[in-house]
Amino acid sequence: MTAPTVVSNEEVGPGIWLMWVEASAIAGTAEPGQFAMVRCSDGHDPLLRRPLSFHRLAPPRIAFLFEVVGRGTEWLAHRKAGDAVDLLGPLGKPFTLHPRSKNLLLVAGGMGIAPLLTLGDRALAEERSVTLLLGARSQDRLYPLSSLPLEMEVDVSTEDGSAGRKGLVTERLPDFLPWADQVFACGPATMYQAMRGLAEFPKRPVQVLVEMPMGCGVGGCYGCVIETKHGLKRTCKDGPRFELAEIV
Repeated sequence: MTAPTVVSNEEVGPGIWLMWVEASAIAGTAEPGQFAMVRCSDGHDPLLRRPLSFHRLAPPRIAFLFEVVGRGTEWLAHRKAGDAVDLLGPLGKPFTLHPRSKNLLLVAGGMGIAPLLTLGDRALAEERSVTLLLGARSQDRLYPLSSLPLEMEVDVSTEDGSAGRKGLVTERLPDFLPWADQVFACGPATMYQAMRGLAEFPKRPVQVLVEMPMGCGVGGCYGCVIETKHGLKRTCKDGPRFELAEIV
């Protein structure tokens, strides 16, 4: 079997990279919300793979959106077209789209846009309506709006007011919740805490992706355990998709 190969790799923001990889075996079975464990070295340093969500799915190709935060992602940012990459996937539980849901609300905080755009693509292809609440610290950290589907409604918030509305992305939720049949979110823990604190949310199901460092990615090492109302759960195997109300 041919190893996955880099098609393109470009910096789309300060320290944020978009990498397209040809990986037909993975792309053909991957679902929105799932991820791959990516080897980020030519040898054994760093030893552990890095978990990266599927950002776009266009079989036989997959896109990953990642931020350079250490030696592993720094190595990955230097891959060129034609380079081989070692991927293990697809892994994890995907998002669940209800057949009757017509209006989907996506809430992305910072790099949380990475897995949500795959879901948006899928929903639009199924002729559902999609609204994206897109938040970032500042305009230079904002995902390129030109890369979003034209059919997707987008509402932008930045913390410093350099683009869109000034404030947190969660502050926009009450205006859109009555419209939405389902809500999906990805972002930092502080964003989830803010969502839990909104009066509209105690009885509203929301699917979220939990971002955690992972050791093996397949449920063996128990290095990514979180506490839920149903006990301890492995983010890689039991998630990374959880109901917001489940998480303690």
